[in-house]
Amino acid sequence: MGSIGEGFTFTVYRGSKDGSIVKSSTHQDDLKGDQVFLKITHSGLCGTDEHYRSADQVLGHEGAGIVQDVGPDVRDLKEGDRVGFGYLHNSCGRCEQCLTGKETFCPERVMYGMGDFHIGSFASHAVWREAYLFKIPDSIPNEYAAPLMCGGATVFNALEMYGVRPTDRVGIIGVGGLGHLAIQFAANMGCEVVVFSGTDSKKEEAIRLGAMEFYAMKGIEGPEQLPKIKPINHLLVTTSAKPDYALYSSILAPGATIFPLSVAEGNFEFPYMPMLLTGVRVQGSVVAPRAIHNKMMEFAAVHKIKPMIEKFPLSQEGIEKAFEHLDHGEMRYRGVLVAQD
Repeated sequence: MGSIGEGFTFTVYRGSKDGSIVKSSTHQDDLKGDQVFLKITHSGLCGTDEHYRSADQVLGHEGAGIVQDVGPDVRDLKEGDRVGFGYLHNSCGRCEQCLTGKETFCPERVMYGMGDFHIGSFASHAVWREAYLFKIPDSIPNEYAAPLMCGGATVFNALEMYGVRPTDRVGIIGVGGLGHLAIQFAANMGCEVVVFSGTDSKKEEAIRLGAMEFYAMKGIEGPEQLPKIKPINHLLVTTSAKPDYALYSSILAPGATIFPLSVAEGNFEFPYMPMLLTGVRVQGSVVAPRAIHNKMMEFAAVHKIKPMIEKFPLSQEGIEKAFEHLDHGEMRYRGVLVAQD
């Protein structure tokens, strides 16, 4: 690794055409503006990383680490501070979306997989703008902070940005990497949390995390086979597979909102007349803008919300093993890569 006056050279782990993980290095010139040089101690493994595994880019977007050096325009961070970074790298700062705190929708945004292909959280270090780093609260260890940088920010943003109230019934489809965090956030906001999963295998866990009701959906082929369920005000879809929305249309309250939160190909399909007759809305949502991201971290600290994690070495072999675990559906529930030095 280089030093001031020489720039910085550090280890990164890239995807490749055949999906194998490639250990490489990248070089960054001396720090400019509000750039921050940080040592990565932990990185979350997100399902979205799987989508870029065959791309020639540094993988990872759930970083947590320690500041080692700062550029000349850095104002609030100093050496030794613990910080994290997520999906959003940069935005223009002057468009309507940026000026109203919705910079994740900026037309010039730079997000994971869209630019800055030479940096990511599967690495020994990173250079990141201070404006897009998040201080980690003292009560949250880095290993738990890393998955909050995308997983936590994604589910919290849906609840915070779009006006979910403590008196609402919030349905959550799936108890996985996103779902188990969504249960905790919604329950601690005071919502009635209703969980839908394939089988009863995760029922006790969902109840322990804060769910009030749990329904196993495997084998249910139509709305008429559903038990009597009090209408849902918001439905967070956290599974990688798109659900059969015909099963859920009958239990959505008038004006209910559906939040598809996981990445999937293809089209969104919903029964046409039930949508019209009940005023159901479908709300697209991505990770949190910075103001909401900071609220998420504060909320998680106050309410002691933390992801359930499995640890793997932050190495070529460790990354491949973590991906294999994720691919086989064995992760409970967020993989975390841990630096070995």
